[in-house]
Amino acid sequence: MTELTLNEAQKLVDEWIQTKGVRYFNELTNMTLLMEEVGELARIMARRYGEQSFKDGETDHDPTPEMADILFVLICLANQTGVNLNKALLESIEKKTKRDAERHLRNSKLL
Repeated sequence: MTELTLNEAQKLVDEWIQTKGVRYFNELTNMTLLMEEVGELARIMARRYGEQSFKDGETDHDPTPEMADILFVLICLANQTGVNLNKALLESIEKKTKRDAERHLRNSKLL
């Protein structure tokens, strides 16, 4: 598979849901699944990059699949609620640029 735009990713997930997934889980179920996936990523990050250690027998230390699962469920939620992620991300970057144009440059904690 090649690289995808956000719009293409939204279409691809929708096609998968319609052909393989039967239907979307309801929004509350998907929100809960999103939190579950974020928790799985948090566990890996806390152990791989933080101060916690992996337990004996834990073998899956790669955050990539968890990030992909998070993205998949987030795209499902966007599709269900009519959110264009491409547009939303561009608007978020624009908002942050206006709001934080100087803020981070003045933050002594970041220097």
